[in-house]
Amino acid sequence: MADILELLAEINSGLSATLAECGFTAVVPDGVEKGALPAVNDSGRITIEYRGENKALRIEHFNNKISLLGVSKEGEILSSDFSQLSLSLLDPETADGKDVKYVVNEFSDTLIESFGTKNKKPAKAKLPTPVSKAAAKSGSVSYDPNTLANRFTAIYPELREEYKANCEKYGSFLAEDFFMNHGTPVVLETIKENNPVKMRKLFNLLNDIYEDGTNETQSLIAVTILGAMNNDQQMLANCVDYMCDDMMSPVISVNKFLASKAGKGAKMRLENPPKYKPAKAKKKKGIMSGLGM
Repeated sequence: MADILELLAEINSGLSATLAECGFTAVVPDGVEKGALPAVNDSGRITIEYRGENKALRIEHFNNKISLLGVSKEGEILSSDFSQLSLSLLDPETADGKDVKYVVNEFSDTLIESFGTKNKKPAKAKLPTPVSKAAAKSGSVSYDPNTLANRFTAIYPELREEYKANCEKYGSFLAEDFFMNHGTPVVLETIKENNPVKMRKLFNLLNDIYEDGTNETQSLIAVTILGAMNNDQQMLANCVDYMCDDMMSPVISVNKFLASKAGKGAKMRLENPPKYKPAKAKKKKGIMSGLGM
C-alpha cells in the first residue's frame, strides 16, 4: 500500500519539465513549507494547482481516480472554469511505479497537446476513442479491440508507447500485431507468476471486456491472448479461479484445439500472421471460425 501524497509527489516531480515547458508554476498554498508538495486536502479530495499566463491547471485525486483539469482564458479564473482534460485510475492500495509512470506519460501528452507552444513538435495522431463502460453496459455498443488495448495499457503502462506506436503506424489500431508482439507475452508472464493481485487486475479487465465485447474482441481474448498458453495445464489451472463462466469454456476449447493435430495449421497462422493489408469491412465471425473449428 502506497501513501497517496507520496504518489502525487512522484507525479508532480515527473511532470515538472513538461509543466515548465508549457509555462506553468505551482501555486503554493498557505502553510505549506518550501519544497513540500503544494497540495490541499479537502475531505479526501487532494488538489495541486498550477498557474501560467491566462491559463491554469489542476491535478485532483479523489475516490481512487486522478484527473487533470485545465482552463485557458483572460481575466479572473474561477474553479467553475476548469474542464477535465484527462482521467486515470490511481488506487493507493495497489498502485506502484508503473502506475505513476503511466499517469505522468498520459498527463504529459495531454499538457503538450492542450498547452504546448507553436514551436513545439506537432502533436501525435489522436488515439482511437475507447468505448465507455456505461455505453457497453447499456447494450448500445460493444467493447472493441481498441478499448481492450487502451484499458490493458492502464494495467501494463510500460506498453503504452507500443500501443501509441501501433496506432500511428497503421493509422488505426491493429490488435493482432500489438497483442502478438507485446500484450500476450506479458499476460503469459503474469499467469506463470500467478500473483493474486496481478491476476485479479488482469482478469477483472478480460472478463469485463469479454462479456460485453464484439465477436472480434472475444476472439482476440480467447484465441490470440489466452490461446497462447498452448494448453499448458498448470497455466490453465492458474486461470480457472479468475475466469468468468462465459469465457472459461471457449478458452479451454481453444487451447485443446490448438494443441491437437487438427489445430496445427491454425496455430501456425497465429504465430505467423500474413502482412497487414487494409481491407474492406467483413461480416462478424465467431470465436472459433477463424481457426477453422
